[in-house]
Amino acid sequence: MPAFSAPPPLRGPCRIPMRRVCAPHPPRMVMERSFPPSERRAGGSAPSDNLDALHDRLGIDKLWDPSVPPRHPAHEEPPLAAANSDDVQVVGAQPAAAGYMPWDTTTGAAGISLLGRRMLFLRKRQQVLAKSYEECRRITALFSKTFYLGTTLLSPEKQKAVWAVYTWCRRTDDLVDGPRVTQRSSELLGILADWETRLDGIFEGRARDALDLAMADAVSNFPNLTISPFRDMIKGMIMDVEQARFDTFDDLYLYCYRVAGTVGLMTLPIMGTVEHGQKGIAGATKAALALGIGLQLTNILRDVGEDRLRGRIYLPMEDLRRFNYTEEDLFNCVLDSRYKNLMKFEIARARRYFRQAQKGVHLLSEDSQLPVQASLDMYSQILDVLEENDYDNFNRRAYVSKTRKLLTVPISYLRTRRSESWKPLRTAAEFLLNVKTDVLQ
Repeated sequence: MPAFSAPPPLRGPCRIPMRRVCAPHPPRMVMERSFPPSERRAGGSAPSDNLDALHDRLGIDKLWDPSVPPRHPAHEEPPLAAANSDDVQVVGAQPAAAGYMPWDTTTGAAGISLLGRRMLFLRKRQQVLAKSYEECRRITALFSKTFYLGTTLLSPEKQKAVWAVYTWCRRTDDLVDGPRVTQRSSELLGILADWETRLDGIFEGRARDALDLAMADAVSNFPNLTISPFRDMIKGMIMDVEQARFDTFDDLYLYCYRVAGTVGLMTLPIMGTVEHGQKGIAGATKAALALGIGLQLTNILRDVGEDRLRGRIYLPMEDLRRFNYTEEDLFNCVLDSRYKNLMKFEIARARRYFRQAQKGVHLLSEDSQLPVQASLDMYSQILDVLEENDYDNFNRRAYVSKTRKLLTVPISYLRTRRSESWKPLRTAAEFLLNVKTDVLQ
């Protein structure tokens, strides 16, 4: 996982599943444009130079460069409104006045020494913090089962920090997701501005509630965490409300980076790397980002039918045109050879990003390699199920059972072993468990 990515994850992965039943659609005689099979398998051409330019503009490659001043509230000017800006910025708000934390029940207590009040405060804070992390664990397990299963393989300290990050992402998504979002879209900038102010407070050690406290504690425990990906995710929430179509893959890539690639960058400092420090983290950044993009593309392919009911199409319009498939076809659930070829093309693209992520697993610290590899393998199985469902994501959901996920773990472990002596055992295990061996090679 990009470390993870989850999750993940987000684009509303926890919405209540909706029944998708499409009325039969009469067959249409449409001439398909010829498209080379090799390009279909490859998911199109390799990422264009535009994506590298986008990375430069977003400053992704410089997040952990010690020669570049960190993008942190203490080093930044207050953000300004920029409605016409390519990079949407959130209107700033004044920080909340400093005050006592809600769990400080000892302030003003008579007859207790200053040291005594401080000790009681710290004990109460630890109790609240423990409950807060448990709530973060529960939220992660409830809303992202695959991601959560991967986190259970981490060390306890890393588990808690990743759960706190996921919960922050989940809460961020909830600000703009849900049935009433269009009724309050005019208030969105103000809502997100306040949320960004809370984020600044978290990175400065302040918390407004117990869940903020868990995130602030994670920031304290993992000092290489940078605020930039968190802010970029907030910008992604604006895109999710204001943009229902993506003309090109470059447009979609920016969205995928903001809502999912950022999760990889958030969790990478928590996962840790073989080479310690910022240099090691910087070296694993591209792989972490690739996993986040791959996870989000997989979410998009799995949820085409649900998104259709919301009037949204995340598949790039240029890809629909490539296969002579129209918006009307999609809203009418036309499942023909054109659509299947489109799905093959998109699946190949997602797998290409998974392969890029695979190359970075060995760069992670040894105790993080199995959780990340397992999450990568489990999520890629969603693409396998989509193929098994004959590319029908209108009426069938690509679901991976818990048993199938658990059987994946030993395979994932063997894939983290780099010695050639492990290869025969891995091959035998993949054969016995009927696991595809070529999609991530």
